[in-house]
Amino acid sequence: QVQLVESGGGLVQAGGSLRLSCAPSVRTFGGYAMGWFRQAPGKEREFVATISRRGLSTYYADSVKGRFTVSRDNAKNTVYLQMNSLKPEDTAVYFCAARMGQIIPEARERESTYDYWGQGTQVTVSS
Repeated sequence: QVQLVESGGGLVQAGGSLRLSCAPSVRTFGGYAMGWFRQAPGKEREFVATISRRGLSTYYADSVKGRFTVSRDNAKNTVYLQMNSLKPEDTAVYFCAARMGQIIPEARERESTYDYWGQGTQVTVSS
């Protein structure tokens, strides 16, 4: 069973930055496409970003494009989400997700695309 553990969440003022990390417990991390989702209070979980197996391709939700950057270090079995210029509306629980193999473009934003999920880490942005 694959386990994903997120870290790096916390409380930050608007305009600030945070970096989230996710470390899946897999031997072949490079074989997994990775995604980030978030869920704000009272709202459905939504797509944030995804990165391909070797990190050559990334894709973002319009709401975070230009402010968030997803990256990965396959040697360290870790995927990151660098979040800059944070806004109060970014407040949410952030989830890391993994899928073995590649993801076709039209499936990148779907929760059902991803096979494994972390427990989430809270990000709170104060105004």
